[in-house]
Amino acid sequence: MVKLDGDLDPLWQDLDWAIGQMVIMGWDGTEVTPQIRHLIEEHHLGSILLTAKNLKSAHQTAKLVQELQTIAHQAGHLQPLLIALDQENGGVNSLYDEDYICQFPSAMGQAAAGNADLAYKVAKATATEVSAVGVNLILGPVLDVLTNARYQPLGVRAVGDDPQEVSQYGIAAMNGYKDAGVATCGKHFPSYGNLDFLGSSLDVPIITQTLEELSLSALVPFRNAIATGKLDAMFVGGCGITNPSMNVNHACLSDQVVDDLLRNELGFTGVAISECLEMEALRSEIGVKTGTVMAVEAGCDLVLLCRAYDVQLEAIAGLKLGVENELLTKERIYTSLRRVLRMKNACTSWAKALNPPGISLLSKIHPSHLNLSIKAYDDSITVIRDNEKLLPLNESMHQEEELLLLTPLVKPLPASSLTKNILEAKNKSDSAPSEHDKWIHRDRGVIMSGEGVFRELGRSLARARRGKLLHTSYTANGVRPVHENLIHRASCIVIVTADANRNLYQAGFTKHVSMMCSMLRASGQKKSLVVVAVSSPYDFAMDKSIGTCICTFDFTEMAMAALVRALCGSSRARGTLPGTLRKSRKAVKSRQHWLVEPYDRDRDSNGLNDLLSALARAAAPNHRFLTTTTAHSFEIFNPNIEESHFVVRNSSTQALYGFCATYHTQGTGIIGAIFVDPTKRNVAIGRSLHRRALRALIQKRGTKKIQLGICFPGVFLGIPTDDGGLKTWFSNSGWDLQFPRRLANMVIADLSSWSAPEGLLQSIQRANMSFDLIHGLENAETVLAHVAGNANPEVFELYRLALQETKSCGVVRAKCQRGGLVGTVVICSPGSPVAGYVPALQGGEEVLVGGIIAPVVAPGNGDLLVIQGLALMGLRQNKAHKSGRSVLSWVGEEGMEGLGAMGWEVLEGWEEFTNSVENWQDLA
Repeated sequence: MVKLDGDLDPLWQDLDWAIGQMVIMGWDGTEVTPQIRHLIEEHHLGSILLTAKNLKSAHQTAKLVQELQTIAHQAGHLQPLLIALDQENGGVNSLYDEDYICQFPSAMGQAAAGNADLAYKVAKATATEVSAVGVNLILGPVLDVLTNARYQPLGVRAVGDDPQEVSQYGIAAMNGYKDAGVATCGKHFPSYGNLDFLGSSLDVPIITQTLEELSLSALVPFRNAIATGKLDAMFVGGCGITNPSMNVNHACLSDQVVDDLLRNELGFTGVAISECLEMEALRSEIGVKTGTVMAVEAGCDLVLLCRAYDVQLEAIAGLKLGVENELLTKERIYTSLRRVLRMKNACTSWAKALNPPGISLLSKIHPSHLNLSIKAYDDSITVIRDNEKLLPLNESMHQEEELLLLTPLVKPLPASSLTKNILEAKNKSDSAPSEHDKWIHRDRGVIMSGEGVFRELGRSLARARRGKLLHTSYTANGVRPVHENLIHRASCIVIVTADANRNLYQAGFTKHVSMMCSMLRASGQKKSLVVVAVSSPYDFAMDKSIGTCICTFDFTEMAMAALVRALCGSSRARGTLPGTLRKSRKAVKSRQHWLVEPYDRDRDSNGLNDLLSALARAAAPNHRFLTTTTAHSFEIFNPNIEESHFVVRNSSTQALYGFCATYHTQGTGIIGAIFVDPTKRNVAIGRSLHRRALRALIQKRGTKKIQLGICFPGVFLGIPTDDGGLKTWFSNSGWDLQFPRRLANMVIADLSSWSAPEGLLQSIQRANMSFDLIHGLENAETVLAHVAGNANPEVFELYRLALQETKSCGVVRAKCQRGGLVGTVVICSPGSPVAGYVPALQGGEEVLVGGIIAPVVAPGNGDLLVIQGLALMGLRQNKAHKSGRSVLSWVGEEGMEGLGAMGWEVLEGWEEFTNSVENWQDLA
């Protein structure tokens, strides 16, 4: 028998209990059925997936979840059930309750709002609400990149087609979920963003991209989310993969996808969840028993079986048979068990599971969440084009003119108060059914057809403009006589489309109406046309023949209310197109110039801190230094370094859109940082700041060269080596980037376990080098002379500051056999004033960070040994200061290999550049 480690309870020796933790199951119905009870009590089912078919209201959901947890508790489960839910917002919400659960825009709608902080708040609000009713795992965020955006079924469920933007908003959502105490599950690995649909309905869609192509695009958000360490689970899709290096029928059943790609290459250590194995293609091809075993063999920890009780029993039997047949080892079972239990420990407990706050909490937070919902929807509404200046309608139409609304018949989305009111009215009356009854799905009271939502949209439009409105629907039958008659009557026509790229009749109908309007305008009639895409912006984004086009990203009632406000002018449509659509549009505006102002500490410091927080949330995990950077990091107040900082700001809101830090000393002008709000990129803010900064530096007396990157303050030592986009940007801005000085911040993460490499001390002794530590300026003449002769002037000022801080800083000197100075380095104790200028030295409350800053070594044959000796002495001082981690900042390329041999690892890599002022003669 496998020996269990001490971290597992003896109960898990019973493999039936362990196997029960490896499946996640659901059922149809709003009450606990004998079947789901039997799975929990007798088969020890540890995870439940709830869907819209289980949920009627917040109160009912809280009661249902509490009952499920009580059953598990009484059945002897050591830990609560995982309760999972799809709650993506937009058109994908399993739980809706108009009184307590708020509706928010889809992922693409949130990205259109252009504010990652707003996406974080929406995610946190969503998770807080579902957590209140007992849900502890959200199946999200969606991390798919829409490589072929127009024809993919995910549509607005995904952020867009830009991998970095998908990463930014995916990580923001993930952080929101986590901060609300809910576990996260990225999906749909390796990608549902570019699927080819081939063959019959039994065939699975196929990924045809190579691994290299996937790595450059589709895998980027998954890799970045994993690198944060905050992704608890990964949902592995059921798609096939066909390329020269991989031929996989079902991704979630392939060890090439799960074990090799997800775990070994991307480094994911959390819970892998399979696609639902009840899918028809898998059942008919492999069978559920074998499929379940294959999923676990591939590396999945939780196998999903959505609702069929007989199939669920078959899957459990398959896992047991897999162990009996020695296809699954007990070690493999316990590996998955530990992962699942670790996730449960992080997101739930019996105290929390058995006593969810429920309605008492939801009623308190609902007003603020509703305001957030309204803001999110208003900010997401996007005007794609308005060539004829038709928006808002109250400025382009007279009140007495007739407005025609043409809407398609579409699949239903979760509704809100409208459906509720219709049902209540129906129950109170025995009269003949109204026309509204035709819009309600008979099997689900909380679902209303799109036509019903659009009917209310028409009424709201009529009320908002206080004018006459005509409304009818259209179908695949095209433009009928009724449509022609109404078009002739109306002055303005609003056509609604929903995924016209996949519902081609909508595109054809819209083009036909557009042609009619053009012909009628040519005859002298007023015929304005506004197209509203209520789902994908790709419907007419690239079709310039449609002069006015607006997108809402979903057609929930909240979205339609925001649309009415935008159409009628009570709010301004602020949204932007996702990904490359936005960038291609904004490229035309590259000559835009922004007002650049001097930085004012009193006015701008709060705005700069907000900007830095937004950048930290949007940055890749290896740029963690941004999390500890503040407005004060850039102000050094040094009499020998002239500093001038610049901002682009919104003078109305005081928000900073961009910031640039510059310094000047001894003929060298230095750009120390350029920041642009992630939601305001590609509109020339950075270019405006860069140009103003260069002009200011070049015009200073005696400027001979311009430097990009600075070690004092050490926020950006140059261009990050992992950001090719920034390098291209600076190259296009006039910089010669051929000859970089490569620098790094290096770290020993666990100083307590570090020891000097064998033989290093003996090598130093054989070289007859000696080291000492000095404090204060009175002993520092030789040190400052050495630094002045071998380093940049700002490094000299860093040393001068360190020597003045006698209580917290010192300088280690390295001397050769003859007593001459051959090297120096600054030593900082944790929390020293000097460390405040180097974000990499900020450890927070978790760990004390000792600093070893700016090693300066005179050129010579033994300079590598000098650097190693200085680092060794610095580490001893850091240990003496009780540091748990040591960071070595501003290390040149020549020393990295030798320091790596000592156990140092690169924390951040940089390239510093210095150019002549002649590069920018036009600014002189």
